[in-house]
Amino acid sequence: MLDAGVSLRDVQIAARHADPRTTVRYDRARNNLDRHPNYLLAAYMTSGT
Repeated sequence: MLDAGVSLRDVQIAARHADPRTTVRYDRARNNLDRHPNYLLAAYMTSGT
């Protein structure tokens, strides 16, 4: 939802996070997924090589 431009507050409400710090943690972590081994493997597998 954050990638789609939904505000952090709206994501917090939709995810039912009582503490906004939880939502912020997810927001920060989403930028690190590109380096996660599962995402690297998926990118490799979909590249057709």
